Amino acid sequence: MSGVRYVNFARFADAYAEQLQDVVSTVLRSGVYIGGPALAEFERSFAAYCGTRFAVGVANGTEAIELTLRAWNVGAGAEVIVPANTAVQTALAVTHTGARVVLVDVESDTGLIDPAGVEAALTSATRAIVPVHMYGHPADVDRLRTIVARAGVHLLEDAAHAHGARYRGRRCGGLADAAAFSFYPTKNLGAVGDAGCVTTDDPQLAERLRTLRACGLTQEYVHVEKGYTSRLDPLQAAILNWKLVHLDAWNERRRTVARMYLSELAGVPGVTLPGVRSWAQPVWYAFPVCVHGGARDAVRRRLADDGIETNVHYPVPVHLQPCYADGGWRHGDFPVSERRAAAQLSLPLDPFHTDEEIARVVASVRSATSSRPAAVSIS
Repeated sequence: MSGVRYVNFARFADAYAEQLQDVVSTVLRSGVYIGGPALAEFERSFAAYCGTRFAVGVANGTEAIELTLRAWNVGAGAEVIVPANTAVQTALAVTHTGARVVLVDVESDTGLIDPAGVEAALTSATRAIVPVHMYGHPADVDRLRTIVARAGVHLLEDAAHAHGARYRGRRCGGLADAAAFSFYPTKNLGAVGDAGCVTTDDPQLAERLRTLRACGLTQEYVHVEKGYTSRLDPLQAAILNWKLVHLDAWNERRRTVARMYLSELAGVPGVTLPGVRSWAQPVWYAFPVCVHGGARDAVRRRLADDGIETNVHYPVPVHLQPCYADGGWRHGDFPVSERRAAAQLSLPLDPFHTDEEIARVVASVRSATSSRPAAVSIS
């Protein structure tokens, strides 16, 4: 019996080989490999999908955050609030602008940024807040919008996990001043390499982003500011535009798989399932359970012995990353994020997993945790 891959790109490629070849061939035959109609078409399509006026393609998700902050003139002397429980790229994008990263702990059941912690972290130097829609579950944007309205700062969604997710019926990407997306291949809407995008209703922000992504170019050989080379190429754009048509169906399959896990793993000793808010429609970029009592790594090994791949999002919180050793943070500064980092285990979940594969994962988790102690709170 073959194993259960965490994500199986080959299965996707086999299912859609002819369509993908047609998309690639069309771009190659066009002779346009930077910018052009394929990029413009995807930007229009993705903006419409997110319910925004504009989408601006960039090279990757990290630069989507960085360029947006730079377009808002966030830099040295400024502070930007981000969650401690996130991929380090969220923080690195802030650091690359010259601004100071201000970390906030997260909610124990969802892993989302804690709005009360955000409010407590505000200072006169705060210029932006970057909530992350972790694992495809939206952050509580309305509460955060109330905070930023009082503070007079920008709100930027890190929507790298949340293509198609809904918050109170509205799609992520159109909930704040702007949203930054990654199209890294593992994402719900993934390219076949690095790619990113910013969505917004602000025409001035969109125009500045277009300038920044093209080395500050406004006309041929005229550079009005020190910009970047951060382009979403038309090959990736065409693939993303084709995949966008399928995204809702793929997300619905992800929800089906998540419901299977939530039903079949409920009450398993030593395991806490991810929380879901009543106002959220997650898209389950990942399905992170928390395995308590220091047993996560042992359970992961047991699943590996059963041929089941897993992942960990993320084993080292931002404040304990070696690259932030100069940040002045210590163990214990963000206890919920630290406990989640030690306990989280992401189970296989993509639109192409079969019911039988998910049943194998469930059986393996039950077997691996059968002798473990009962679940405890990580709050």
